[in-house]
Amino acid sequence: MPQPQTIFPAERTMRIAYVVPDINDAAVARRVETLHCGGASVTVAGFRRDDIVRTDVDGAPTTDLGRTIDLNLKQRVVAVVRNLLNPRKLDESADAPQLVIGRNLEGLALAIKLRRRYPNAKLIYECLDIHRTLLGSSPKDKAVQFIEGKLLKSVDLVIVSSPAFRREYFARRPSLSAPVELVENKVLALDQPPEPIAQMQPAPPWTIGCFGNLRDRKSFDLLCQLARKMDGKVKVLFAGRPTWPIFTDIAAEIAEAPHVEFLGGFKPGDLHSLYSQCHFSWAIDYFEEGLNSSWLLPNRMYDALTFGAVPISLNTLETGRWLMERGVGMIVENPVAENVAAKLEALNLADYTTMRAAVTALPRQSLILDRAECDRLITMLASA
Repeated sequence: MPQPQTIFPAERTMRIAYVVPDINDAAVARRVETLHCGGASVTVAGFRRDDIVRTDVDGAPTTDLGRTIDLNLKQRVVAVVRNLLNPRKLDESADAPQLVIGRNLEGLALAIKLRRRYPNAKLIYECLDIHRTLLGSSPKDKAVQFIEGKLLKSVDLVIVSSPAFRREYFARRPSLSAPVELVENKVLALDQPPEPIAQMQPAPPWTIGCFGNLRDRKSFDLLCQLARKMDGKVKVLFAGRPTWPIFTDIAAEIAEAPHVEFLGGFKPGDLHSLYSQCHFSWAIDYFEEGLNSSWLLPNRMYDALTFGAVPISLNTLETGRWLMERGVGMIVENPVAENVAAKLEALNLADYTTMRAAVTALPRQSLILDRAECDRLITMLASA
């Protein structure tokens, strides 16, 4: 006889074990805060991409599984295997969780290992990126795809941040029978939702912000060339964490680029100040061009729209489609560099005012993750 489905009422605390690829990622902290807001008790285990060893994330106790290196798949696989073969720290990271969430593929592999210790727990796969190896045809790629197929069989629910991940990828994975739910990368605002900033003077230099994880060399070069070509009519601001070795000394590179500034790293509370300096936000990603970059809906799109900056995106990307469906943004076609330059060269006060008004008219619920959304997320997880 089938067991009745367990739903966790608001007065009870759901215990969640969260296994992540980078404990120090700001997006991990945002997800933990979201789960806390929904009434969950959370523990976090995972790797880190720097030397900072944390004891908690938003009050959730953490277990450090070691350091891994960006863009070094072999080293990350070795780190995962090491923890699978010696899972003591992983096993001790949680206390009888009712849900185990694995963030991205390396988190999923370890989450499955942890769930074996707590077989009554539900297993959630939180997929924020589709790595290039999952779409390639080399022997190494096929090996990773085989492993992923085995892992997917254990999953009770998949969470994705873009409908394209579900449509273009998971719908084509025959080993996956679990439902796939969309949870967008909205701006977490539990109390008073942030309002769009006061409008900048709508005149040149038109300022474009590119804020977040800086890993896209092609966009970086394109924006620097755009600022040089426009000779004072366009200014570009970068802020965030550069990915090594794509950028070994971004400050030095920018020092050689006219009309471009690097504002350093930032915290979520700095977004208002950052976007107060921008007319536009760069919402084109080439990091995995034609693959993951075509499908994602990045944090920076929601951040920009929340604070009133106009996103610039490409019509063939999922980001561009999202914006076009809502009638917002500066949407360009290929070739991007030439078309962005032409649009900015011809831009006038009336055009920009119209674009800005469309952004500020967007319903806030399409951009903001509030307390009600946190509750809905917990209800969805509990129903897995």
